Amino acid sequence: MLKNYDAVIVGTGVAGLYSALNLSSDLKILLITKRELKLCNSALAQGGVAAVYKPTDDNTQLHTNDTLVAGGFKNDIEAIKVLVTEAAGEIQHIIDLGVDFDKNPDGTLHKTLEGGHSRRRIFHHKDATGDELVTKLIAAVLQLPNVDVCENAVLSDIHKTSTGFSSDILVNDEHITVNSHYLILGTGGIGRVYEYTTNSAIATGDGIAMAYDMGALIKNLHLVQFHPTAFNNRNTRECFLISEAVRGEGAYLRNCNCERFMQNYDERLELAPRDVVSHAIIQESKKTNSEEFYLDITHKDSDFLKKRFPMIYKNLLAQGFDMTKDLIPIFPCQHYLMGGINVNTKAQANIECLYAVGECSHTGVHGNNRLASNSLLEALVFSHQAALDINEKAKTNTLGFEEYEFIHKNNSEHIPHGLRTEIRKIMQTAYFVIPDEAELISGFERVKEIKSLLDEGNYIVNADYIEAKSLATVAYLILKEATDIL
Repeated sequence: MLKNYDAVIVGTGVAGLYSALNLSSDLKILLITKRELKLCNSALAQGGVAAVYKPTDDNTQLHTNDTLVAGGFKNDIEAIKVLVTEAAGEIQHIIDLGVDFDKNPDGTLHKTLEGGHSRRRIFHHKDATGDELVTKLIAAVLQLPNVDVCENAVLSDIHKTSTGFSSDILVNDEHITVNSHYLILGTGGIGRVYEYTTNSAIATGDGIAMAYDMGALIKNLHLVQFHPTAFNNRNTRECFLISEAVRGEGAYLRNCNCERFMQNYDERLELAPRDVVSHAIIQESKKTNSEEFYLDITHKDSDFLKKRFPMIYKNLLAQGFDMTKDLIPIFPCQHYLMGGINVNTKAQANIECLYAVGECSHTGVHGNNRLASNSLLEALVFSHQAALDINEKAKTNTLGFEEYEFIHKNNSEHIPHGLRTEIRKIMQTAYFVIPDEAELISGFERVKEIKSLLDEGNYIVNADYIEAKSLATVAYLILKEATDIL
């Protein structure tokens, strides 16, 4: 690892990887990831990439309208315009990189339907699109001679310098300072602030927390998306996602009495947007006094299901359920964050030369609720825009590298046991699908105490401390926004 780079990218999901691929080959780039390269939320994405690409009955205006409706018309219209107009080009680019989307018998790309979409426009690789995309992007990045990759590297701190940034990176328990002209944060979501989430183990909101500490504007962090159909297994915090596409292919939602109920809540039935379906399940749960809910696709051809959803089929079998014959137990859980580090259409934050891409960013495209399969598209489109902006700026950048000296105290005390568990319990109780006002207020006060304790205490700065501090900051920001709008 060198000391100085033109650009440092934090995170190896789709957004981080695609940023690296689109930066100029003249730039020296460092790509760091908290664990191994492939451990990210992007790799868990099942559904696909929403895009108007070689359409027959679709257009960008329809995609715009669906995005606005799902987002409650609170979306940034300029950001949506960039999203939908650039989509076709990004689809072609990733196909050129080797991404293998499913095809129809005639060789054309297969498009599926998901909740909130008025047309079939979801390009997918079976039910493991994220894994396919990340695998192919990693392979392409590893071929780039101008990119250094560092795994098991935890971002510890960031300082703005006169020439860009100094980043304190923890590698094998050793603090290393790296300087760069440009910094791209692609650190993903905040799922681990909840007890139950579809997110990977590394989704602790580190980038958001550190950007906040640096003075970046954080916007709409209270807009947390809960996926309505996670496999209902409360034995683990990692909830296995049952893709939106299962309902897109005709699955029914049933309550504890095995009755369909969506007709009582929305005329779009099972294909209503995620927030509508999640709210409906919670309301139905209160009505029936039960958390037993099921996804039913047993009426579909079994061979089709096995071929269309091989990963879901396999994972459910491992849990003792055959989706071709059995009802699948489901319940909402935390899935996605619509807010984050506020950026413009070039993915730049209010701090010069700081960029945020993917789930940790707030582009404004999602409004109050993300339309299914717009997340991978957002990651592709705006990471590309960030790279293009950096490429242009770098042409005239003649600055050297200023280095900030991070002070590391020889602390011997570990953080108190159980803080992360307590934060998760607060968030799950106070701010899950339908917020609990009383729990929200008391939870916010306790989270403030935990945040102050971690901010002001003299603890060993290791991965455990960094993640706990990030979770406390993220929980604080979510609950602060939520209490402010009570």
